[in-house]
Amino acid sequence: MGTQFDFFKKLDKTTIFIYLCLVVIGWISIYAAEIKDHHQSIFDFSQSYGKQFVWILTAIVLGVIILSIDAKIFPTFAYIIYILGIVSLIGVLLFGTTVNASKSWFHIGGIALQPAEFVKYATALALARIVYDNKNRSRNIKTLLKPAMIVALPVVMIFLQNDTGTALVFAAFVVVFYREGFIPGWLLILGIAAAFLFILTLLFNEFYIIGGLTALFVISSFFLIKKPSVIKQLFLLLIVINAYVYAVDYAYEEVLQPHQKMRIAVLIDENIDLRGAGYNLHQSKIAIGSGGMWGKGFLEGTQTKFSFVPEQGTDFIFCTIGEEWGFAGSFVLISLYIFLLVRLVLLAERQRSVFSRIFGYSLVTILFFHFFVNIGMTIGLVPVIGIPLPFISYGGSSLWAFTIFLFTFLKLDSKRLELL
Repeated sequence: MGTQFDFFKKLDKTTIFIYLCLVVIGWISIYAAEIKDHHQSIFDFSQSYGKQFVWILTAIVLGVIILSIDAKIFPTFAYIIYILGIVSLIGVLLFGTTVNASKSWFHIGGIALQPAEFVKYATALALARIVYDNKNRSRNIKTLLKPAMIVALPVVMIFLQNDTGTALVFAAFVVVFYREGFIPGWLLILGIAAAFLFILTLLFNEFYIIGGLTALFVISSFFLIKKPSVIKQLFLLLIVINAYVYAVDYAYEEVLQPHQKMRIAVLIDENIDLRGAGYNLHQSKIAIGSGGMWGKGFLEGTQTKFSFVPEQGTDFIFCTIGEEWGFAGSFVLISLYIFLLVRLVLLAERQRSVFSRIFGYSLVTILFFHFFVNIGMTIGLVPVIGIPLPFISYGGSSLWAFTIFLFTFLKLDSKRLELL
């Protein structure tokens, strides 16, 4: 009888405790965001908070099931799970329901599921497996092709669903490629520099940027007059940067859709279109700022109570926490996430199996991307792209997917001495 519960012995219980704290905070926050009458029960299953309670219970059941099965199942069936994920993306393109201009949902009875949330998990499994199968090969840009294709395929299909926010999440796998040696450090730094220059191009007129870089090149040339080879390299770099700046400007003006351009414009100037595209961010900042140090108190948030912030139970759930619990409550929530992320990095680093390590880092990077972008978009650090806050936002697809993701890694970690 005792052997049925042996899988609990080596589990990282600290991580499970943080997980439970987050889902409870999420449930209470959804209740606070959606309730209209203080006398309504939190177990009213006709409301989103009652439904979320059911999602939480079923998620925990899924977690227990995952912990009870053989850990070798995950690498064995990694490719099959990935294929099923791709099939689900094809299916949603053909038979899915359009919600907020994105054709990315299946509606089965009264349940709505978003396959893309589960495909992140499937992609992490397939990526870990393909690298594990070639673990003895050298890792460089040349051997990156197959792993990159594993990630690129779902990205393309999710873009076809018009779900740009979810597709961008897959960029987090770049960190995994760097950790595993496929991408050199200088290339990662180059990518960060390109992102920084991208932002500068959006903030300032491209002629100012090009003029400034050209002036910097001319001044540098005077000091490097005796090193013509260095001047030549700098000149080539100047040409490349100028071309990149023009490309960014062209993409912004000609490639991006009007609503995407407006999101970036709102990020640059929050006072643009306060009754339209800038409304969400403006009201979000008001809600969070009004919480002060200690918040207005549970169920006392005026911005929350009168629904000034749209999607407050989902994408903008952090506003509810900021308004009702203030800086102190927000700090506790963010600290829980940071502690969880650090803990997961430590667990990933102690894995003996290449498969388990890559899967663990995939979980960390995707979790961090969601955490940073979701909170960042509520305070104006990043554009509003509509991705949930893991374990906190309302929704079964996100909660189930991240629960399966997390508990799969905990199962792999509990068997780290057996998996090679």
